[in-house]
Amino acid sequence: MANREIGVAVLGLGNVGSEVARLLLESSDDYKSRVGAPVILRGVAVRTISADRGIPVDLLTTDAQALVDRDDVDIVVEVIGGIEPVRTLILSALNSGKSVVTANKALLADYTGELADAAKSSNVDLYFEAAVAGAIPVVRPLMQSLAGDRVNRVVGIVNGTTNFILSAMAETGAAYEDVLAEAGRLGYAEADPTADVEGYDAAAKAAILASLAFHTRVTAADVYREGISAITAEDIASAKAVDCTVKLLAICERIIGADGVSSVSARVYPALVPLAHPLANVNGAFNAIVVEAEAAGRLMFYGQGAGGGPTASSVLGDLISAARNRVHGGKGPGESNYAQLAMSPFGDTPTRYHVCMEVTDRVGVLSAVAAEFAKHNVSISVVRQEDTDYGASLVVVTHMATEAALQETVASLADLEYVNAVTSVLRLEGTAE
Repeated sequence: MANREIGVAVLGLGNVGSEVARLLLESSDDYKSRVGAPVILRGVAVRTISADRGIPVDLLTTDAQALVDRDDVDIVVEVIGGIEPVRTLILSALNSGKSVVTANKALLADYTGELADAAKSSNVDLYFEAAVAGAIPVVRPLMQSLAGDRVNRVVGIVNGTTNFILSAMAETGAAYEDVLAEAGRLGYAEADPTADVEGYDAAAKAAILASLAFHTRVTAADVYREGISAITAEDIASAKAVDCTVKLLAICERIIGADGVSSVSARVYPALVPLAHPLANVNGAFNAIVVEAEAAGRLMFYGQGAGGGPTASSVLGDLISAARNRVHGGKGPGESNYAQLAMSPFGDTPTRYHVCMEVTDRVGVLSAVAAEFAKHNVSISVVRQEDTDYGASLVVVTHMATEAALQETVASLADLEYVNAVTSVLRLEGTAE
């Protein structure tokens, strides 16, 4: 096979697809040297054909299925996004013996098992480095570099829009709504930012990371999710008061039960992160992922998490790997789901809480609040009280306890006679406890 051409079909010509197609045309000599055979762009599937797309018109087609079905196509690159018709197109490619490279986290978060089974049956590659954190190489390290290690935790900032918003709020003290509007003007937020700000995008990526880290199929539906739309300037200020910042985190964790049996926790929510933690200094639209493994220890991956160029870099890295495998008659490692660990109920997840409440400034308040925490077996780490125009502001930081116990505590605090309102509840991550 060393003398044959490797034909490539690209589905989609947005920011990423345009960059992939451009580089395939402009860097063909380099890619031939790296692969050991010519890598030829056979065509690009688009919604409408026009001469101003930056790609020769004769390479454009509106019939994606016909392009996928061509006999001279060996690898299909999917950068359209969404579920259908993409799922059908990718399955068609895999079932016909073509390798697939995709950046589609939403599809992978729900259908990785189906796609992986199809790739395995046809003995072809399914690569998706670009589906998580753009240019940051984290999928391949989890699949290959750490294949001999035991990963216990993966935590990261995997959405650039929310990180830009939270970073700007911390820097300027502005309200969420004002920073969101600015993010839209600068192009960091979509016209409809729901997928980003409500955590859906991060949850899809968390599902992929958990699947890779713990050799278990995890879908987006398995991931507990909260967004950042309820975060206030007061939350940011309160975080600063305890030497923390607020980040939207994707957390994938191996939970060891009292019986010694492992399960998987996957969750996305805004949390306080101590300023000493490496993720606290990841600002703007950048992403970072920290992997904790038994032998390797803590590893951090940092860089551009989105954008046409960075994402295209990951897509092309996968494409070159898949092309090499075609030339040499092999395939790369596929899905590893041998562990089949159960998902840990969210209520069993250990975490810490940072609880702010407005209370009546009178004798007995602290003891009443402390008693409520003790009633639910939640230990208090720090208490801070400040006088306000309406009484007093009380902040309680807990030690580690289960999510269920902490939520029950917070619910009961609202019923206390001395508590006027529970104004903010945030989890605290990244500490030694």
